[in-house]
Amino acid sequence: MCGIVGVVSHQPVNQLLYDALLLLQHRGQDAAGIATNHSSMFSMHKANGLVRDVFRTRNMRSLQGTTGIGHCRYPTAGSSSEEEAQPFYVNAPFGITLAHNGNLTNWEQLKQEMFKNDRRHINTDSDSEVLLNVLAHEIQEATTGLNLDPEAIFKAITVLNRRVKGGYAAVAQIAGVGLLAFRDPHGIRPLCLGINETEQGPEYLIASESVALEGMGFRFVRDIGPGEAVFIDADKKLHSAQCADNASLNPCVFEFVYLARPDSVIDGASVYATRLKMGEYLAEKIRAELPDVHIDVVMPIPDSSRPAAIQLALALNLEYREGFIKNRYIGRTFIMPGQAARKKSVRQKLNAIPSEFKDKVVLLVDDSIVRGTTSREIVQMAREAGATKVIFASAAPPVIYPNVYGIDMPTRDELIAYGRTTEEVCREITADYLVYQDIGALKQAIADVNPALTNFEASCFDGVYVTGDVSQEYLDRLEYARHHPKAAAPEDTPRSQLNLNLATTEA
Repeated sequence: MCGIVGVVSHQPVNQLLYDALLLLQHRGQDAAGIATNHSSMFSMHKANGLVRDVFRTRNMRSLQGTTGIGHCRYPTAGSSSEEEAQPFYVNAPFGITLAHNGNLTNWEQLKQEMFKNDRRHINTDSDSEVLLNVLAHEIQEATTGLNLDPEAIFKAITVLNRRVKGGYAAVAQIAGVGLLAFRDPHGIRPLCLGINETEQGPEYLIASESVALEGMGFRFVRDIGPGEAVFIDADKKLHSAQCADNASLNPCVFEFVYLARPDSVIDGASVYATRLKMGEYLAEKIRAELPDVHIDVVMPIPDSSRPAAIQLALALNLEYREGFIKNRYIGRTFIMPGQAARKKSVRQKLNAIPSEFKDKVVLLVDDSIVRGTTSREIVQMAREAGATKVIFASAAPPVIYPNVYGIDMPTRDELIAYGRTTEEVCREITADYLVYQDIGALKQAIADVNPALTNFEASCFDGVYVTGDVSQEYLDRLEYARHHPKAAAPEDTPRSQLNLNLATTEA
C-alpha cells in the first residue's frame, strides 16, 4: 500500500505534488519522493520520513517543471533503505521516472530475465525498480525511430501486462515526451484521473484516490480501468487504450475496509457508504449470534471503523459513544514495522475516557483484526477504564491468508485468526465475545453501493488469488524468506520454485 500521484500542468507542479502527497499520507508514512520534468531534464528528491519532513524549501526550489510524479511509501518487513524510496529513475531509453503502488508476484523471475535477456541491471530488491526496467525495455523494443508516439507506448504496456504478474498501479514520466499511467489487468490497486480546465487549457492529475484530486481543485473524471494505460503527451493531449487481453475489475476489498480515506470514491463506490453498509450487515450478524447479550454502548476504534460503528448502533438501537481519544500525531499501527512497535504505539495513540466505560457492557467495533496486537491492547484498556464486559466486533472477516498484492500480510503465523476458531481468537484478545463480518456480507456491502462491482480481490479473507499464479509453494517460500531474510533457498527446494517471490512488497 502506497500513494502515487502524477500531474501535467501549465504552472510549476512542485507545490501541487507536495500537497497531493499530504492528502495521500495515510497510504504510506515511511518515505516520500517527487520527480519533476523540465526541458527534458529530471529533478528528484526523496528520503525516508513523512512528506512534511522529507521536503524543505531548498528541495522544493530544485523541483522545477510543469509535469511531475510523487510517491509515499509505507514500511514493510523488507528494506526501509532510502535507496528504495520512490520514484525510481532509469536513463535509457529517453529517461524515465516511475512511482508504483502494489506488488509484483513474479518480480524475482523478471529480475533474472532483466539481467540475462534484457541486459538491464537492477540495483535494489524493490519490485518497483523491476517494473520500471520492464517498462523501459518494452518502450525501447516498441520504438522504431527517435520519436515515441502513443501507439508505441501502448504497445509497450500491452507486452508489459503479459510479462508482469501481480497487483500494480503506476505513474511514469518519459523525459520530453509525456506522462504515463497504467493499472494492472485485474484492477486490484486503485487509480483515478482528474482534470482542471484553465484559460491556458486542461491540466490533468492522476492519483491513487479521488480525495487527492478533489483536494487539489481537480474534477474527478473517472477511474482508470483494469489493463488501461493513459498517456498525456507534451502538448497536453490525453490518449488512452486498453492494453490487456482479458481485463477484469477486481478491486481490493481491504481498500474499502481500512486503507482508503472515507471521503474517497474507488471504482464508483464511496468508501464511506460502503463502511456504513458494513455496519448494517455486522449488526445483523450480532443480532443473530448474540440475541440475549445485553449491550450498553457501542464504541468505534478510531478512525476507520467509525462509519460502521455509527450505522451498527443505529441498526441495533443502541447508544453510540466515543470512548477512545486518538493522538493524531502517531502513525497507523497496522503499518508499523514489528509487533513491539505496534504494541507500544497503541497506548500512545489511544486514550480511554473512563466515564464512558465505567460499569458498562461495551461493544467495540474495529475495521478488522490482523495480528491481534492492537485488539488485545484495546480490550485491556477498556477493562482498565471500568468496562464490566467487552464485546469485540470486526467489520471485516477473519484475516487468515497472506496478501501478496501490496499489503504487508505475508505470513500466516503473524495472522491471529490463522489456525484458530473465533472462540480461540476471542480468548487471545481477552474479549468476552467476538463477532466477525461474513465474507459474503463484506462483498455485498460494496456491491450495494456500486452494483457494477461483482468481483473482488479478497485473498486475505477467502484465499482466492485472482492473478492465478499464487500457489501453496509460493506462499511457503514467501514465509521462509520472511523468517530467514538473508538465507539462501533451502537445499530441497525444487528448481522450479526458485523464481518465487523472496521479498515482501515495497509499494
